[in-house]
Amino acid sequence: MKSGIMILEMQTSLPKSSTEHLFKVIVIGQFRVGKTSFIQRYVNGLFTENYKATVGVDFAMKTIKWTENDIVRLQFWDIQGQEDTTKMTRAFYKNAAACLIIFDMTSERSFEFCKELKEAVDSEVCDKYEMPIPCILLANKCDLKEWAVTRERVDQFCSECNFLCWKEISVKRNEQLEESVGCLIEVVMERSKDSLEPVSEPELDIHQPPAKSYCCKI
Repeated sequence: MKSGIMILEMQTSLPKSSTEHLFKVIVIGQFRVGKTSFIQRYVNGLFTENYKATVGVDFAMKTIKWTENDIVRLQFWDIQGQEDTTKMTRAFYKNAAACLIIFDMTSERSFEFCKELKEAVDSEVCDKYEMPIPCILLANKCDLKEWAVTRERVDQFCSECNFLCWKEISVKRNEQLEESVGCLIEVVMERSKDSLEPVSEPELDIHQPPAKSYCCKI
């Protein structure tokens, strides 16, 4: 297991009256669907096809000026995607505020694996209202022609498994990444708007065992 490197996009100056909101976002999916590529593209604007497989969990941070008075800090947890480690990696879901589940639109198996992952998330973590945390399904590699799954099938799956929504994305072309994360932030902020609790860092206990959009519904 490796601890990873936390990457922080710094804001040079923040209004004194601003409120900071810190959210842990878990990013999960089968091996090689593009989880690390998604995070690196969104956080750093970088893309490469040669990332090494994540072992355990890696971390990245992005700071966003959401409104004039709200600063959102997203702490992404990039969790390894080998299917035989799912029971161990559930430990990393603790304290998550939101979830992104990614699959490869050209791989039916990666799509089918999302059901197991969504069930694991729903059973392991909930929000302060004891409700499942917001989760968006992302269909990566939609720029490729060899789709293994139809939109109709993803629509049905998304509804049956209670995802907020699903979006077609291309990390390679940088398509729909900002919109996907923005959709997630909107829902998380709506759920947390009445909370008066101060911002605190989610636990980083890494020593535990291990282009169509479908609109979010708040």
